[in-house]
Amino acid sequence: MKITSAEFVVGVTSLNHLPVTNLPEFVFLGRSNVGKSSLINALTNKKNLARSSGTPGKTRELNYYLINDSLYFVDLPGFGYAKAPEQLRASWGKFIEQYLQTRKQIKLAFHLMDARHEPTELDKALVGWLDFYKIPFVVILTKADKLARSKVANFVKNAEEVFSAYSSCQHVVPFSSFTGDGKVDVMKIISSRLQS
Repeated sequence: MKITSAEFVVGVTSLNHLPVTNLPEFVFLGRSNVGKSSLINALTNKKNLARSSGTPGKTRELNYYLINDSLYFVDLPGFGYAKAPEQLRASWGKFIEQYLQTRKQIKLAFHLMDARHEPTELDKALVGWLDFYKIPFVVILTKADKLARSKVANFVKNAEEVFSAYSSCQHVVPFSSFTGDGKVDVMKIISSRLQS
């Protein structure tokens, strides 16, 4: 699959405002500041398509990007940002869970984690949601360029061991928006899911 067009469509803060469409949706989710925007920009070859914030946790909308006029990338709000008021953090979790529970167009979720860190309890809770709702997901280990090349395989193996407990986990992919490593693998996974 080659991405020839990509555009921001809408940002929503309520399930009532989701696009009325049957196009397949590929969901990007993870902790604040983990690199969701950088991944989307790298996949689409558009530097500023997904807007990353200098302030972690500032993005509170569910952002839709139309890809090749045939599918959506959906960037979910980052979770786990400590400075956000507790009530707001709780509502993000509820909003995300309701979206995952009810949106039938979801083809695949990409759960992003910083390759340099162990999965947190929040990470495990989020993949628990995906598994519970039987949403196939791929773990993307971002910022892989920050690790010595000799260590990347070991980190991937450790992540595969952790997430093999979840039947919906499809793959673990190391990724770097800086070097582009992992981009081809992610695009192959998207193509495969579209054909299934």
